[in-house]
Amino acid sequence: MTQKPFKAVIPAAGLGTRFLPATKAMPKEMLPVVDKPAIQYVVEEATAAGIEDVLIIIGRNKNNLSNHFDSVPELESNLLKKGDQDKLAKVQRSSDLADIHFVRQGEPRGLGHAVLRARAHVGDHPFAVLLGDDLIDERDPLLTTMLEEHRRTGAAIVALMEVDPDSIHMYGAAAVEATDTDGVVKVTGLVEKPKKEDAPSNLAIIGRYVLSPDVFEILERTEPGKGGEIQLTDALQEMAADTEGPGVLGVVFGGRRYDTGDRVDYIKAIVQLAADREDLGPELRPWFKDFAAKL
Repeated sequence: MTQKPFKAVIPAAGLGTRFLPATKAMPKEMLPVVDKPAIQYVVEEATAAGIEDVLIIIGRNKNNLSNHFDSVPELESNLLKKGDQDKLAKVQRSSDLADIHFVRQGEPRGLGHAVLRARAHVGDHPFAVLLGDDLIDERDPLLTTMLEEHRRTGAAIVALMEVDPDSIHMYGAAAVEATDTDGVVKVTGLVEKPKKEDAPSNLAIIGRYVLSPDVFEILERTEPGKGGEIQLTDALQEMAADTEGPGVLGVVFGGRRYDTGDRVDYIKAIVQLAADREDLGPELRPWFKDFAAKL
């Protein structure tokens, strides 16, 4: 039987309090990373992996998100009259990326609850969950590998990355066993934001998941966990412990990842991406070196 096409779910209902006052009236997902909002990088990652249907989970005061992916006839007409084809193409790209839908989360009750809000839209399709705090460099594909592993095994797939053990308390940590596939491990247990001494490894879950719709039934009965929220990690832990099911696999990622979850890492992400750009890097890189030498 041919597998149904994947859909993508992007939770974007958080309050973005780390970036106040910038996020008082603007969703954190709309903060620019060089010259595109962070969420556009995430949608582009999904479409590059072949996903054409994208659902964005939003909260209150997040209308800027839907506006960004709408067409803007007046702006497009103005650019066309000026003959500015380059800017016109950039403006139109965001509205032509995918079939994009929106649903409100209401009260933010955790990542598991946000994913559960996607149930009606996802239906019986397999789907990817992409968090906007983690930007994956387009030169280092991750999602494509995860989709292929799900097609091959039917397992839930999480993205894992080695982090400094002193930072593991900021992530979900995975206990793993080796498999016969290079770069893929079997996840035997998950702990949400453990203390360094309690972490099963320094392999952290980063913000990419590929799931079957079976996860919704588990989330329905998942009790609030850490922070009083419904944790996706808790549902994955149940799937990992089910010896009769396909289980949970981890794809270990060693490529370029940009963490935009706090202010310092957000600035680093902009600097790294801008320095690598062909149109910006040649001018910026010498300036960075000169600036760093004066510190």
